[in-house]
Amino acid sequence: MGYEIMSRTRNIFVINLGSTSSKVAICRNESIVKQHEVPHDTRELRELKTPEGIVSFYKRIVIGFLEDNGIDLAEFDALAVRGVGKWGSYRHGAYLLTHEIVEDCHKNPIGHIGLFASTLIGHELSQKFGIPAYLYDVVPTDEVPEMACITGIPNYRRKVASHTLNCRATARKVAEQLGRDPNGSTFIITHLGGGFCTLAYKDGNIVETYSAEEGSFTPERAGRIPSAFLIDLFSNKNLTQEEIGRILKKDVGLYGHLGTSSCIEIEQRIREGDKKAAMVYEAMAYQVSKDISSLGAVVYGKVDAVILTGGIAHSKMFTGWIKERVEFLAPVIIMPGSMEMEALAGGVTRVLNGEEPVNDYADVRLRVLFEDLQN
Repeated sequence: MGYEIMSRTRNIFVINLGSTSSKVAICRNESIVKQHEVPHDTRELRELKTPEGIVSFYKRIVIGFLEDNGIDLAEFDALAVRGVGKWGSYRHGAYLLTHEIVEDCHKNPIGHIGLFASTLIGHELSQKFGIPAYLYDVVPTDEVPEMACITGIPNYRRKVASHTLNCRATARKVAEQLGRDPNGSTFIITHLGGGFCTLAYKDGNIVETYSAEEGSFTPERAGRIPSAFLIDLFSNKNLTQEEIGRILKKDVGLYGHLGTSSCIEIEQRIREGDKKAAMVYEAMAYQVSKDISSLGAVVYGKVDAVILTGGIAHSKMFTGWIKERVEFLAPVIIMPGSMEMEALAGGVTRVLNGEEPVNDYADVRLRVLFEDLQN
């Protein structure tokens, strides 16, 4: 193997397969030793129609990295995987990636196809090489108060999801920079990627959130959709299920409006005088600003900072629009990019060192069963 394994450190292999790019990395504790990132073309991913095709596509990335670098996973302490099982009320932190999680992932895939592939590939490698694999800060982390899950439809409980991983890691980083205890801080955080998430973070927990389906439209998501439009759409007998799926999930967001989800390309078009691009792009920032401001009410306006993170946080144009509208609430701190890889590796390292517990996936299954019985 090309990388020396040190006995006094935890050596973690990280798998984070996504919708806009996929990353794999060798980490020592939370520090990245070597990382490989593969960008994805939205059109290419949409050609993946079957579970087998999805796993095969992403598996080439993971196995290719291992083979190109002569890596023997049997020499590692653990795998850190950005995956998920069934939809449910997860706690933040770690879950051991088990056969039950894989089974649930197969039965009812949630989130983007990268989460599905990460889960299956991570479990397969764990079994093959005899090392544990863990999920950490999964997308459907649900620690919001029950009041936040009551909807106007009796017996329908709102489903909660967020970019838990990067947002909690960013919160810890910002708290450290401000000289604050992350478990005694209140932040409103927006992750700006292919999908967006705006959440309220208080004392280490995510107490409210707008997922990509509830908040602003994004480069690749439609965001909140009026129920009247959905009723009209599904009542239209001239549309097939495939056509409805395209309208709701494919030709949406910036991609639907402008034919591209690349913010770099859109900003270049704006600089060249494209008025439609300017209107749509600023409308997206306007909606994000509304989401941030409304979450201020959840924490009674007592906010230590508003944090903008994710890939689009690199854009001075986009973050500038948001900052103008929300800095009345709290100082705006911009943390561009993502710390997902370090967060995954760091979380699993803390678990292996006994600094954090491992959550029980059986609790997630029981909560889902209880909610199903109530409904």
